[in-house]
Amino acid sequence: MKKLNIILSLLILFALSVNAEIKSDSSKVIHGHKNLIKINLPALALRTYALEYERAIGRKTAASFGFRLMPKGGIPLQGTIDNLIDDPETSKQLNSFEISNQAFTPQIKFYFGKDIFKGFYLAPFARFANYKVNGDFNFDVNGTEEIIPLDGELTTITGGLEIGVQFRMGKHIHLNFNFGPQFGSSKGDFNGRKNLNTQEQDALRDDLEDFKIPFVEQEITVNSTGVNMKVDGPWGGLKGGIMLGYRF
Repeated sequence: MKKLNIILSLLILFALSVNAEIKSDSSKVIHGHKNLIKINLPALALRTYALEYERAIGRKTAASFGFRLMPKGGIPLQGTIDNLIDDPETSKQLNSFEISNQAFTPQIKFYFGKDIFKGFYLAPFARFANYKVNGDFNFDVNGTEEIIPLDGELTTITGGLEIGVQFRMGKHIHLNFNFGPQFGSSKGDFNGRKNLNTQEQDALRDDLEDFKIPFVEQEITVNSTGVNMKVDGPWGGLKGGIMLGYRF
């Protein structure tokens, strides 16, 4: 929670810092089209639809809102992940799961080129994401493999700074390259329902405790009717893409 408060405080400071910029620009007429809608091209290969709407609010300042949607399906780049993990049992567990997610990303962009929507820019952002996961978890009971279905969701709140450059390719067409680190927190709640005897409970608990997520705290409760697992910890990553845009 402390980390989340720091992120939100930084975003508020960023918002206050742009207030003067917006006021100073408000008296200047922005000639041409003030809107830009973009799609992230590489994300399509990962079964993800990422759109961004951007609106000029000053001569060199814009506000944007991004939306990302990944329909339910297998974990993307599973082959690459298997090679990185190099653990057949972990790979087998991951292969049985399906995932979907959606995210909302508001941000403010400061352009350093001659005009809005052109050249190098910096953009503080916040991202609110939700991931839904379901699949079968395999656990061993004295040499016998048993399965319990698990499902649940993970929510994350992160903030970061995007660095990008945008080019005008035609009267209405723009091309954007961007990346930026993000960091924040995550919380998850996962459940499985299955009638379990004492021996099965112990085996399931042991296997779930061995299936650790780095840097994340896990609270596992197993009883005769199933399991509940809560996770809580940091969350980070990179925001990036190659985006094709249409200005209107």
